[in-house]
Amino acid sequence: MTEGAHRARFFRQSGWLMIANIAGGVLMWAVHLLARATGKNEYGLFITLLTGVMLVPAIPLQMMFAQQTAKALATGRERELSALTRSICLGLFVAWALLCVGVLAFQGAILRFWGVSNPAALWVTMPSLLLTLWAPAFMGMLQGEENFLWLGWSMMSNGIGRLAGAAFAVLVLHAGAVGMMVGVLIGIVVAVAISVWQTRRLWTLPTLSFDWSSTLRQIIPLMFGFLCVQFLFTGDTLFVKHYFTAGATGAYGSAGTLSRALIWLVGPLATVMFPRIVHSSAKSQQTNIMGVVLIGTTILAIGGALGLAVLGPLAVKLIYGQDFVPIASSVLPWYAAAMVPLALANVLVNNLLARSQFAVVPFIFVLGVAYAGTMVYVNQIAHSLVVVLQTLGGFNFLFLVVCAWFTWGAKPNQRGAPRA
Repeated sequence: MTEGAHRARFFRQSGWLMIANIAGGVLMWAVHLLARATGKNEYGLFITLLTGVMLVPAIPLQMMFAQQTAKALATGRERELSALTRSICLGLFVAWALLCVGVLAFQGAILRFWGVSNPAALWVTMPSLLLTLWAPAFMGMLQGEENFLWLGWSMMSNGIGRLAGAAFAVLVLHAGAVGMMVGVLIGIVVAVAISVWQTRRLWTLPTLSFDWSSTLRQIIPLMFGFLCVQFLFTGDTLFVKHYFTAGATGAYGSAGTLSRALIWLVGPLATVMFPRIVHSSAKSQQTNIMGVVLIGTTILAIGGALGLAVLGPLAVKLIYGQDFVPIASSVLPWYAAAMVPLALANVLVNNLLARSQFAVVPFIFVLGVAYAGTMVYVNQIAHSLVVVLQTLGGFNFLFLVVCAWFTWGAKPNQRGAPRA
């Protein structure tokens, strides 16, 4: 295949994942439109239960499996991958089962703490939690073997199943928060089923023992690296929810949803890039794909941020209502601008971790800890959403500088390149 054909295939796959990412995100967001039918109390319970499910570190888990899959396919170690997948999924199941025992033992206290009268709301959440733990494993395998067609369908089916199931349960059965969580369960069941079926060639292979020590040296830095990325991407909402009123938090959240769409837009470029760099690195092949992705991400992210700064307030008014506009309009330009360096840093960190250049991980971990401490400090001395976003933007820029240094400035041994 020629270089031009490779590039055309890359952009075709990236374009498909952009469509799937945005469509799936819109469908899952549309579930929140059922809030009017459930009432504030039931909707508040749904948000609480859904937050518990969303705490699963899905991005780090998926990227870890993507890296292991791409590397196994490049080096002919599929049977070791099968053993790893089964071991981790079994371990996650055991951890979940122990959690279920704990929930059963303290069910009364948990229900009182959350103000829940119907235990079904709690127990319909538990299988959703297990499948949310398993989903990144199989979706990561799809990513690692570059099966982006079914990765995209898995992502969209989650949104389709969630919206259809929740709408039927709420509008027809009047099931409230329980019904909305049933929709979440249906969506994740369909998504996992697609991923499990499409990757069966890999995880059903006869297993072959592998070196846990060597594997953990690969897995742990990946997990911590991408966990820091996830925290910089979503952590600000946790601080705003704690330090600001519900009304301010809602308006801030509307601006955040639109601004994070920039990452949903450009993220698929890095998603497609990651397994290709892992494959090339495992075979000691040269590739310039990172440069192409960085240029594309820069153009899309800056263009999208400028578009949001101009048209964002109108979008907020149409989607959320006039009450959200005053606060959202004041923070949207800052929010959109803060996402640009994060989008660029995401490309660079994907490139570094795909090449097993893990020396960057301690630096971005320290950066994440400093970010959390600074957020606590600035919220105590300056009660301002703009200051929150200026802090986020500043740390995202530092994240970009650190990744750029390890990409171009550091010597090979400082970048953590594997030794021969």
